[in-house]
Amino acid sequence: MIELFPGLRSLRAFDAAATHLNFTRAADLLGVTPAAISHQIKELEALLGAPLFTRTSRSMRLTKEGEILHTAAHESLEVLSRALLRIKRLENRQQIRVSASPSLAAKWLVPRLERFLALHPGADVRVDVSHAVVDFDREDVDIAIRFGEGKYPGLRADLLFQDNVFPVCSPRIITKEKPLKTPRDLLRHTLIHLDWEAQGSPWPNWKMWMKASGINDFDDRAGLHFGQTSYAVQAAIDGLGVALGDSNLVADDLAAGRLVKPFELSLRAPKSFAYFVISRTDTADAPLVDAFRDWCLAEAKSTENRLSATSAVETSR
Repeated sequence: MIELFPGLRSLRAFDAAATHLNFTRAADLLGVTPAAISHQIKELEALLGAPLFTRTSRSMRLTKEGEILHTAAHESLEVLSRALLRIKRLENRQQIRVSASPSLAAKWLVPRLERFLALHPGADVRVDVSHAVVDFDREDVDIAIRFGEGKYPGLRADLLFQDNVFPVCSPRIITKEKPLKTPRDLLRHTLIHLDWEAQGSPWPNWKMWMKASGINDFDDRAGLHFGQTSYAVQAAIDGLGVALGDSNLVADDLAAGRLVKPFELSLRAPKSFAYFVISRTDTADAPLVDAFRDWCLAEAKSTENRLSATSAVETSR
């Protein structure tokens, strides 16, 4: 039975060396010298009475003993890291880190944060913009807002909103020469496309909207193409053409007059996809997380109420 347990420094050195199979890379990662890494490894090998690496002139690999220890060391260090993050959150209850997708952050979340800070003036809100799936056990994130099916095992997922999609454009592009009185008038304007699919389900696009309007004779390849909603909406605001806007993401622009809605016809987003506010199931030790989630849901309700009062504008001059 081994009575002595290696120190954290030795385990970190070994984990880095075993992960990269290179003492120099491990040393760079930990900010020490390769000699220091080598010394820590030798201490571990002496303690265990077994080699952890086999070395040749060109390569290095783990022994069986090394593989066993690497698995245990890596898992143990990650558990410690997660525990330290949780302790850090407890120490700073006024800090909250929110992860949101780029378009949602730009067009909905960030423009509203001032209202949250007015309710919680001491809050330290940090926003990470990313499409990546959040691992709440491994990352320093308290709340994530994501578009998907709402299936997040072991986590709480509150429905934020679903979108309708309809044409939007800058009022500046509607002229006597190019009015938007009927859907067919759209063929005289540049169409702004969003090239995106929701896990195999096609997002409402111009081909679908035109078909619903009774128009099939148009080239759905022509125009401007973007991969993110925020860019397509901004292009419409800048007067580059007519875009299909996600209802909740264009709500502020419609209210401010930066965009107008020329037609009432809208397409519903796929039923299985919506925006969700995701958090841990137990946030009793982080009241600011509960406050932020409740605030998001209230803001979403307010956005939907404003949208329900929005109707198509008179687009002839």
